[in-house]
Order: sequence, then C-alpha cells, then structure tokens
Amino acid sequence: MFASPTPIGIIGCGNISGAYAKACATFHDLRLVAVADIDLTRAQARAAEFQIPKALSVEEILADPEIEIIVNLTIPAAHAAVATRILESGKSAYNEKPLGVSLEDGQRLVALAREKGLRLGCAPDTFLGAGLQTCRKLIDDGAIGRPLAATAFMLSAGPERWHPDPEFFYQIGGGPMFDMGPYYLTALVTMLGPVARVAGLTSQSYSERTVGKGPKKDQKIPVHIPTHVAGNLQFASGVIATMVTSFDVQSHQLPWIEIYGSEGTLAVPDPNMFGDPVKLRRAGETEFQVIPHTHGYAENSRGIGVADMAVATSLGRPHRASGELALHVLELMHAFHLSSDSGRYYELQSTVERPAALPLNLIPGEIEPVSQ
Repeated sequence: MFASPTPIGIIGCGNISGAYAKACATFHDLRLVAVADIDLTRAQARAAEFQIPKALSVEEILADPEIEIIVNLTIPAAHAAVATRILESGKSAYNEKPLGVSLEDGQRLVALAREKGLRLGCAPDTFLGAGLQTCRKLIDDGAIGRPLAATAFMLSAGPERWHPDPEFFYQIGGGPMFDMGPYYLTALVTMLGPVARVAGLTSQSYSERTVGKGPKKDQKIPVHIPTHVAGNLQFASGVIATMVTSFDVQSHQLPWIEIYGSEGTLAVPDPNMFGDPVKLRRAGETEFQVIPHTHGYAENSRGIGVADMAVATSLGRPHRASGELALHVLELMHAFHLSSDSGRYYELQSTVERPAALPLNLIPGEIEPVSQ
C-alpha cells in the first residue's frame, strides 16, 4: 500500500514541462494538481493535454493551500526570483537547472529554505537514473579500484543549428557550461564527492551566431558569454578531472565521461540521459564490457528528484537532488570562469556530501522499497 501522494504544482509551461508532467504521473508519491504560467493560455493547454485539474496564474498557484511542492520550470534568469516567491509562500521549491544564475542567488536560496524549514531541490536528477546509479555502485564496490582521475567532455557546434529560439544560450547564464555543465558536474560530484579547487580557461570564438532553423532562420544573434570552457578540477579526495564544454566544436570522438581507477576504467554514459549503456574495462582485459544496469529508471524519468524530495520530506531524511548539491555545482560552473578571469586557482567555498545511492530492486514508480 502506498502513502498518500504529495500534491505538487508546476510554474512554467514551456517544452520541458511536458516531460515533467508525463514522468510525475508515473510516481506513486506525486500528484500533479496544478500548472501555472505568465501566459495563462499555455497553462490551460498543458492542463488539458495531461488532464491536470487546475490551470492557474502564478499568483494563484502560490496561494493554493493544497500544493506542498512547486516545480520551477521558468527560464534560468528567473529561477532564483521565482524560487524565492515559492519559499516565501510557504511551499517547498524544486528548480530546473541551474539553481540560479549568480552564486549569490544560489546561496540566498539555500539560506532561505533553511530559515523557513522548507525543502529546496534542483535538477538535474539524471544521476538517479539506471546508468549513473550503476556507475555509482561499480565505483563504491571497488570495480575500478581507487579512483584516480577523470575526463568529461560536452562538445558541440552550438544550439542555434537546431533550436528555433537560441538567443538565451548566448546571454549571461547561458553558454556551454551553464547549459550542459550541470549534468556533467552533478554526475562527477555524486560519483566522486565534492571538489576543492578549479583551474579554468575560457574563450569566445565568435561575436555573433546565425539561427539555423525556424521562424528566425538566418537571423544574427549576439554572443555575450564564453563559448569554450576548459579546465581541471581537484576533488577533495585527490582525484583530478579534466573537463571541456564547448559550443565551438564541429565534430569529435571523445567520451562523455570516463573515470580512471587503480584497477580499471569506467566509461560513464551520457549524463543528460537516464539509461544509456555502462562500460567497464578492468586491468588486464583487452576490451570494454557492457555492464547490465543494477538499478531501474532507464527511461526518461525527469521528476524522480521531485518524487525523492516528497518521500524524503515524509520520512524526515535528506533528499538527493538537494539545494546544497545544486549550489556546489553552481559554484563549480562559476569557478571555471572566475579562475580564467583571475589567472588563479579558484578555491571552492561550498562542499556537499554525496547523496545516498538509490536502493536496489525498486518497483517502477517507487523511491523507497515497499514494506511487506
């Protein structure tokens, strides 16, 4: 028998809201009761599409006494302001990534949630999927021995080739690090622990970009941020990782993430996905072997972090996709840029404990094992 599901709402009915609405319906611990948007017609359309009971204004959803958690799917520049309003309204907040644009915004959100005695969560929650949870277990079980080093690469020619409205990718709060870095950094931190310092270099290869498709095709858009971000991270454990994120690479043959240990190498799947294959090559072996997933949630399960936060609240335990984890990742993203600007190592102010691994043998829709 399942506990009563937690009533949740969503603010922001753009493209990603459909994935959340679909996935949230699969978790027994969540009940999506309302959606809201500054454009009420978009909220009404999303509510009709997914049979959500209420389509509301932002003010109405914040005042709704039924809702306990609000998922904030607004644009990155609005994440901090909207999450602040959610917390001030007495509800727990779960942000789409990143936690905020500025480090100060992220710090204020974490402090506000603590002050209010509320939960603050943040995407990405892909680290709770089958692929990355399998990697976590392999590392914890000693399959590669002692982790020594890692690499991470997110390389593309830029989203203007496929996105019909890509301006925000090239504004403050955008760029390859702030757009895709949260997936890679969250994966690394949850597998290897917190980072102590960063050495970074950044560059901007073009002053403008050309939209490649949609109604704005051939329109020129200005670039206001670095589009190639590279550097090294030294983890508190001593592991050293090399990371590159770029919108300036036409093609490549580099892996997403690899972790190198004293007894083998782990090829980590795309951290933007939930269930891609995991590969392992132990010392003395001649080829990488595909390792069967040890955990569930191989399908697109965006919203699993919200479900975990709801369950954690009822059980009084820490939730995994936490504000503290997101704040450490936010500071890491800034660290690359600040190190590059200063020409010095950036020493991390924040730290975080690795969130607990998901239990084995969960049934679909569950975060905790069902008691017998």
